[in-house]
Amino acid sequence: MNNDILCVYYSRTGKTEQTMKEIAEALDCELAEVHDRVKRGGAAGWLRCGLDAMRKKTRAISHIKTQRQLWEYKLVILGTPVWAGRCSSVIRGFLKRRGYEMENVAYVITHGSEEPYREVFDQMDLYLQKPHVADVSLRTGSTGYVFWRDQFLKACADFADAELHPIVKEQAAEANREAAASGRPDAPEAE
Repeated sequence: MNNDILCVYYSRTGKTEQTMKEIAEALDCELAEVHDRVKRGGAAGWLRCGLDAMRKKTRAISHIKTQRQLWEYKLVILGTPVWAGRCSSVIRGFLKRRGYEMENVAYVITHGSEEPYREVFDQMDLYLQKPHVADVSLRTGSTGYVFWRDQFLKACADFADAELHPIVKEQAAEANREAAASGRPDAPEAE
């Protein structure tokens, strides 16, 4: 396991969680989830998320359990969904309370639109001692998702002098495509 990198994320719908699990798997590093004590499910939760983000409102966040102190990691990768064009209030709360503890930070933002939301990175940098070292804006399911995620992974691995590992589900999908292309009768259909 790579003990120099930590992935920290918040996910309301599971999309950011899936992306951060892929990143942690590829970098073979620790993964930690941040929560607050607000009900964010359903339509009312979705509305609350947008309002909290627009008002820049934060609430108490859960204590994350990590193997080391935040300042001991060579790189901390923060993952957050974009709410109303801003960083989620949960990660904003984490940055407000713990941002000063992190030396080198990289950002992963996930969203449902084609907008890249580059300004979110600047918003998040306000809570750090120095600007972030890498970032990526990802739309789950988009054509460029894997390409941009992999470019980000390479930048993080280079920064932390870490080895990249294959993502298991993508290896399985590639094997299925190859088997289907081979024309074997027992091969699953290509996706």
